[in-house]
Amino acid sequence: MIEEIRIDDLGVIGRAHVRLGPGLTVLTGETGAGKTMVLTALSLLLGGRADPATVRTGARSAAVEGRVVLGDGAPALARAREAGAEVDDDGSLVVLRTVTAATDDAPGRSRAFLGGRSVPQGVLAEIAEELVTVHGQADQVRLRSPARQRAALDAFAGPEHQAVLAEHRAAWTERSRVQAELDDLVARAQERAREAELLRLGLAEVERVDPQPGEDVALAAEAERLGNAEDLRAAAAGAHAALVDDDDTAGEAVAATLLVEDARRRLEHVGEHDRALAGLATRVAEAGYLLADVAAELAAYVQDLQADPARLDAVQRRRAELATLTRSYGEDVAAVLRWAEESSARLLDLEGGEERIAALRERRDALDARLRDLAATITAARSAAAGTLADAVSAELAGLAMAGARLVVDVRPADEHAAHGADQVEMLLVPHAGAPARPLGKGASGGELSRVMLALEVALATAEGSAAPGTFVFDEVDAGVGGRAATEIGRRLAQLATGTQVLVVTHLAQVAAFADRHLVVTKSTADGVDVVTESDVREVDGEERVRELARMLSGQDSETARAHASELLARSVGR
Repeated sequence: MIEEIRIDDLGVIGRAHVRLGPGLTVLTGETGAGKTMVLTALSLLLGGRADPATVRTGARSAAVEGRVVLGDGAPALARAREAGAEVDDDGSLVVLRTVTAATDDAPGRSRAFLGGRSVPQGVLAEIAEELVTVHGQADQVRLRSPARQRAALDAFAGPEHQAVLAEHRAAWTERSRVQAELDDLVARAQERAREAELLRLGLAEVERVDPQPGEDVALAAEAERLGNAEDLRAAAAGAHAALVDDDDTAGEAVAATLLVEDARRRLEHVGEHDRALAGLATRVAEAGYLLADVAAELAAYVQDLQADPARLDAVQRRRAELATLTRSYGEDVAAVLRWAEESSARLLDLEGGEERIAALRERRDALDARLRDLAATITAARSAAAGTLADAVSAELAGLAMAGARLVVDVRPADEHAAHGADQVEMLLVPHAGAPARPLGKGASGGELSRVMLALEVALATAEGSAAPGTFVFDEVDAGVGGRAATEIGRRLAQLATGTQVLVVTHLAQVAAFADRHLVVTKSTADGVDVVTESDVREVDGEERVRELARMLSGQDSETARAHASELLARSVGR
């Protein structure tokens, strides 16, 4: 239940406090007094779209705050706590919505708060969907839609039917996904075949050449060495000769190893007189050992190194083979090997296309069978509920001054199976006995639609197992009716309010007379500007209420109008 709404700087409203309660509450007032802004404020609290243009002229922002009481275990309560909202011990929750005015520098923006926590606007809409049902004149137009008529029948059919519908929608979604994947595989079959053939050719070439990890680097080094064998031998032999004394270098400069050996002997000879020189002698000896090792390795290198034109030719041919691969499949052998690994996996995937197509077709056929079974169950439930709903609404219409009127709910096969099932649902109205049934979308007047919508809502709210929301809001549901029909609308609204909260904006005294709480909106004038202040939204009772009903009846406060108003109130007491 919505307990109260506080409004600041919204439209013509400067500041207002609207106190609500259980039962039937009506909101009345002169045209343009601000009733619409009260509904706009309610819409903002329920997650509706925010329009910066509704901010009161001269104000920087508008704010709407409401207090909602939720029952224990309500899904909306769990969703609010999930969003981080703080809920009072009595289950009440504060909802706040702010809207800033647009300026030349920045567009207006809206923010939503739930239980002291900033939340996305959509969270308010999720919670409102379970708490409040709003009906306005636009909803009467939407009632002409076959989709809305089908939704009303589905809601009346009960929770078990809703569960089957949800299962059908899930299966339909899965079937659509499977079909899309299947269509893609079939459409791309030739493309996949061409890709697979190219991969096979490439992998066969790689397999024939059989590159080894790091082979290109090793071959490049070997080719460099073989191509410069004579220069390398000459350099190594010269270096060896510079290090050691042999017969071939006799008469030339003294070898480095001999010079180092001479230096060692000189230092060791006097090393016993100075520890510093003894240490240096040891280091010179170590240098001599190192030179000897290098000389030995140079000798082995010169002996092993030979010019091998045949080997060089083989190396160059192998490098040419590897270069062919790297030009096509990667910048080096490592990249080629990576390509081969990835391409092998891709080829397996491509070659498994036919198996996947077969599996998808099998899955699609199984889903089609499941959808047919579910659709048959849905059709049976709708057909059974259609007659019951038609009878319930027809009974309500009889009490709404439409004697002889009858609702017909027609369930027939649709042209195509769809997410909602295989049925086409259409509601037709027989306006009076003997008249032909005509679709609501074509033959019903605005007043008739108002009463049909109210009758549907009462039928849905009283249906077995129905999960009716805690609050109904009707915006001029009585548009286009008057006299006895208006009185009966008021009576039905009062009956609907026995188990829930109902808020009605009305211009008809016949409806307002049935209210448990009567709120009147008026306007003041400040500095030549119309404004609704806190004192201008007030609950009327007693003589004040009689005067308001008299104004609604005749537009003036006369004795005759008051007498008529008092009579309306007296009639409504027994309901």
